[in-house]
Formats: sequence, structure tokens, C-alpha cells
Amino acid sequence: MQQLIAVAIAGLVAQLVDGALGMGYGLTSSTLLIATGLTPAAASASVHLAEVGTTAVSGVAHHRFNNVDWHAVRRIAIPGGIGAFLGATFLSSISTEFAKPLASSLLFTLGIYVLLRFVLGKVRVARTGRPSLRFLAPLGLIGGFVDATGGGGWGPVTTPTLLADGRLAPNRVIGTVSASEFVVAISASVGFFVALSGQAVRLEYVFALLGGGIIAAPIAAYSVRKLNPRLLGVIVGGFICFTNARTVLGAFGASEVAFQLVYTAIVSIWVLAIAYVLRALRSERASR
Repeated sequence: MQQLIAVAIAGLVAQLVDGALGMGYGLTSSTLLIATGLTPAAASASVHLAEVGTTAVSGVAHHRFNNVDWHAVRRIAIPGGIGAFLGATFLSSISTEFAKPLASSLLFTLGIYVLLRFVLGKVRVARTGRPSLRFLAPLGLIGGFVDATGGGGWGPVTTPTLLADGRLAPNRVIGTVSASEFVVAISASVGFFVALSGQAVRLEYVFALLGGGIIAAPIAAYSVRKLNPRLLGVIVGGFICFTNARTVLGAFGASEVAFQLVYTAIVSIWVLAIAYVLRALRSERASR
């Protein structure tokens, strides 16, 4: 019971982060479930099944707060669903011994990307018009595939790319990514069900994640213009790197000394990154 409560709390926190950043739910939840001993395929399947509910609530909430560009949703969601289905069947077809370090390596890499993105990145809207199908279709396909194979990744792939493109306001990027993820979650769930016959899904974890996520989704949609995305992004990115480092190092047969050195480096960089962003935010407020 305590473990399920912890999973529900993690689902709530993950959805708060995801709704505010446009990323983080799958990465955070999958990292936790893999740490409890689930295989990458089982963890990703459970997370995506829970996301069917959380993304539906999140999409409706973002729509009510006018954070969604439905023109972009229609063009990115279908390719994203195709990529997610392919990624789910691919992950289910490889052995657990290979899949776990692969998934953790992908999560660790995405964690570094998220960390750097929010330490260094500055978001601005610099272009007019809307993203085209030629731009959105391959982005959705890649994002969906990465999302299913890594247990998360739709947000880290699509959100920064759309922000960098500059044709949608930041709040509409986050709302659009959150709304289109509903299709990605359904497609990934179907892919895992076909490949695993539903046997690997842990329903108790699904309901725990779903409960926490549904509570948090409306709050996150409302808070998307209030919370500071840089600080949240740095915290989430560092957490993902920290929790996946052991599996990655273990796959290479690293010694205990190597574990200690790497973890010391991760924590040091994480703390410095948080301090840097806090200082930058204080400077920005002072300059205003």
C-alpha cells in the first residue's frame, strides 16, 4: 500500500511538472516504475495506459485556458501515434537484459537534454504563422517512437523543438503538446497490448498514476503561466539523470568507485545548475 501511495504522489508531481513544462510525466513515472523492478516494456505500458486518462483531462483543461492550437494538434498527433505504436512493438520485442539499459540510457540522455535546455535556453516567439505539416509530421513520428521506447520523451522531443521554431507562444506549445499526447498514449497502449497481450501491465500502478495525474492536470493547466519553467526543468532533468545513472553504469560493469564519482558529479552539476538558474531569475526580476 505504501508503494502505491508513493506511485500516486509521483503521478501527481509528474503531471504538475508535465502540465507546466510540456514534458516530464512519462520520464518521471517510468523512471520510478523501472526503479521498483518493472521491465522497461511493463513500465512504459503501465505509464502510457495511465496517460490515456491524464492526457485527456490535461487536454480539456488546457483547451479551457486557451492553451491549445488545434491546427497543430491535428498535424502532429497522428504521426506521433504511428511512431508510438512502432516504438511500443519494438521495445516489446527485445530482451529484458538489453531493454533495461537501453531505456535507462535513453532516459538519462533525455534528462541531460532537459537539464541543459532549461539552464541555457531562453524561449521567445520570433516568427509568425503556424508550423506546417512538413515540419510537424516527422517531429511527431520521432517524438512518438522515442516516447514509447524510453517510457517517456514526447515532451522533451516536441516541446523544445516547437519552442525553438517560435511560431507558437510558449503556453500554446505546452497546451498543444499535452493535448496531442492523448493520441500518442492510446497508440502506445495499443502497441503494448498487441505485443504483450496485456500481461505485463500492472493495473494497480496504472490506477495509482492515473489518480495522482487527474488531480494535478487542471492545476497544472492553470499554473502554466504562473510557474517558472526554467527552475522546474532543471529540477526534473537532474532527477532523471540521477535515478537512471546506476542502470547505465551497471550495463558497462562500472566499479563502486566509478558509481560514487559519477553520482558526486551528477549531484554537484545539478546543485550548480539550480543555483545558476535561481541567480539568473533574481537578476531578471531586479532588471525589471
